[in-house]
Amino acid sequence: MTDSSAVGAVTYLYEVGVLKRSKRTGWWFADIASPESVADHSHRTAVIGAMLAVEEGADPARVALLCTFHDTQETRTGDIPHIGKRYVGRKVDNQGVTADQLAVTSPAVRDYFGAAVDEFERQETVEAVVARDADKLECLLQAVEYRSHGYQTDRWIKSSLGSLKTETARLWAETALEIDPQRWLVA
Repeated sequence: MTDSSAVGAVTYLYEVGVLKRSKRTGWWFADIASPESVADHSHRTAVIGAMLAVEEGADPARVALLCTFHDTQETRTGDIPHIGKRYVGRKVDNQGVTADQLAVTSPAVRDYFGAAVDEFERQETVEAVVARDADKLECLLQAVEYRSHGYQTDRWIKSSLGSLKTETARLWAETALEIDPQRWLVA
């Protein structure tokens, strides 16, 4: 007989796998037919978050964790574009969705990762603020990359830039606007 907590954990892991196939739908409004997946976004967000954390004096491991879990709820809600939020409610209850998702897991897993999502949503710790900046900075970087391919993404750039809180994220965003996204190929 299989252990029920193992079944719950693996069930959740299969659910999270859906994010690899879930597209970031807001980009469709910029005529990007095949945007990156939510998992693609979350991965780079976690890398950005860890790097920002080092510069901002936050815990890089904690920030990376918050970034990794910040959009896991989208397996159940989908990636609701900004314009769509006015029709489905201004704010998705990410803590509630996470509680439902993790209900099948062990109490230790449920409590630990539920608390991480709650921390991100409340925005009361430096780690949560840095994680949110990482999310917004990743969107800005993606918008700059799409713009370099001819897409009109200035509204995403402006919105992302305006939402950044930390000095490092603002500096990196301004730098991203000044350099070629493919600079790394010749660096």
